[in-house]
Amino acid sequence: MLTSKMRNSSPGFTLLEVMIAVAVLTIALAAVLGLQSKSLTLASESRFNTTAALLAQGKMAEITVAGMGELTSDTGDFGDVFSGYAWRLSVQNADLPGLEKMKGRLKQIDLEVTCGEGELFRYDLRLYRFFSPETIKRTEDGGQKAEDKQ
Repeated sequence: MLTSKMRNSSPGFTLLEVMIAVAVLTIALAAVLGLQSKSLTLASESRFNTTAALLAQGKMAEITVAGMGELTSDTGDFGDVFSGYAWRLSVQNADLPGLEKMKGRLKQIDLEVTCGEGELFRYDLRLYRFFSPETIKRTEDGGQKAEDKQ
């Protein structure tokens, strides 16, 4: 009796077992592909943040060297080496209430670095720069020091 039952059952998987296995594999592959896509997005975002921070630091170094008269709002790009990257500079007075003596000497400098069509990625940097009266006077005198004029 036992031998006849064994003879009728064939070794292998039933259709139901195969369908369940395929469903489990499909769910697992979908999760892995989703993680791979997220990983690529994070890698490109990380690459942008690193590159943009270095480009912004270089641009701010140029701005720090510039005199007060040379600071103006402007836009541009970083050339062929960093194609797709662009910058926008905004300079405005950061006059504080109660500090009328410093009027016009404190500048708020905003630098925005973008990359991609429609500004896919954006990196913002803000700098406050104070100009002493001596610096302003040299700028107004055409870059000469007060001792040189005497």
